[in-house]
Amino acid sequence: MAEGQDAKGRVLITGGGIGGLTAALCLARNGFEAAVFERASEFAQMGAGLQLSPNASRVLHHLRLAPQLAARAFLPAATEFRRWRSGKLISRSALGETVRQIYGFPYYHMHRGDLLRLLLEAAEREGRIELHRGAEVRRFRQDAHGVQITVARGDGETLYRGIALVGADGIHSSVRTRLFGRQAPTFTGNVAWRALVPAQRLPKGRVRPVTSCWWGPGGHFVHYYVRGGALVNCVCVVEKAGWEVESWTERGEPGELKADFAGWHSDIQTLIDCMDADALYKWALHERPPMPRWGKGLVTLLGDACHPMLPFMAQGAATAIEDAAVLAACLAAGGDRATGLRRYEDLRRGRTARMQALSRRNAKLFHLSGIAAWLRNRAANWAGGRLMDDIFRYDALTAVRGQA
Repeated sequence: MAEGQDAKGRVLITGGGIGGLTAALCLARNGFEAAVFERASEFAQMGAGLQLSPNASRVLHHLRLAPQLAARAFLPAATEFRRWRSGKLISRSALGETVRQIYGFPYYHMHRGDLLRLLLEAAEREGRIELHRGAEVRRFRQDAHGVQITVARGDGETLYRGIALVGADGIHSSVRTRLFGRQAPTFTGNVAWRALVPAQRLPKGRVRPVTSCWWGPGGHFVHYYVRGGALVNCVCVVEKAGWEVESWTERGEPGELKADFAGWHSDIQTLIDCMDADALYKWALHERPPMPRWGKGLVTLLGDACHPMLPFMAQGAATAIEDAAVLAACLAAGGDRATGLRRYEDLRRGRTARMQALSRRNAKLFHLSGIAAWLRNRAANWAGGRLMDDIFRYDALTAVRGQA
């Protein structure tokens, strides 16, 4: 398609991450064209592991990605919560075949890069999708007919037009800033570490085929298999002050991590000892309040650009995938496009704000001590099951036809 030319039915998307590519695929499935603009020279996903619960895998299966997911993901048997020092089991929720039978779709563990790769491969096969690398969206303006964006590359600037613009450009979204100004984040008092450990380095049977979350005073430690069981993804969170860098690429020192989790169970110590010192990262966890609105006119936001959340509900990627399905369905419903985008936002704001609130709550709940921790542990099985059932049952593919 010629640059700078009007494209009937073409939706412009800034950001080629999981949310942006899923949105392009959902739009193409609904008969639209999509053009994705990624600022980096290649489509690449920072971070390590993620969890895809049935509310997300339902959408990905709808996009006919089930074989690719099965080939690259890991299917955990359960979620287990354990005490930080003794390792005693607090609660266990079955996943695996149990989840598939109840909700109709599996629960996956995946490496972020693997999920992005399969989405990218699907987008490259789809004739309705254009992919632009090394393309930074500098400006945009809209009129009654659509949106025009100015895209900068090394050799200058080019204009593109479309029927709408979706800002899927992450937590530091430039589209959000141009719409609403800068939104200052608030440091939560938590610092997260992340690392991948090759499974072959670990003693056999040391890491169970489950999502393991260890709760302790002032911190927690999550680990699970990705890449078919070849790697163990670790996310370690501790309350601390004096360092507030919000970056996925900041290196961490193994000695500091070791000190942060001194006294924790021997399984935790083994995982820390097997981490690569040159592939250990840490980032300060910030939060942003729910936004009262996500867009204006023919411009809207998606995923972390509008509802960034702390990683304590494992729903960040899942809610971006849900957004993509609901957005495409609202535009496909016909009528005024701006009205369709506002409907998308209205259907999604309440659910994503709730996920943000639950993630903030878990930041405190996971780190309790004393009698408060004892009471939490007593209630864990009952409360956790009801909450996850509500999350897993959500169907983004039919949300437009009823109440979300």
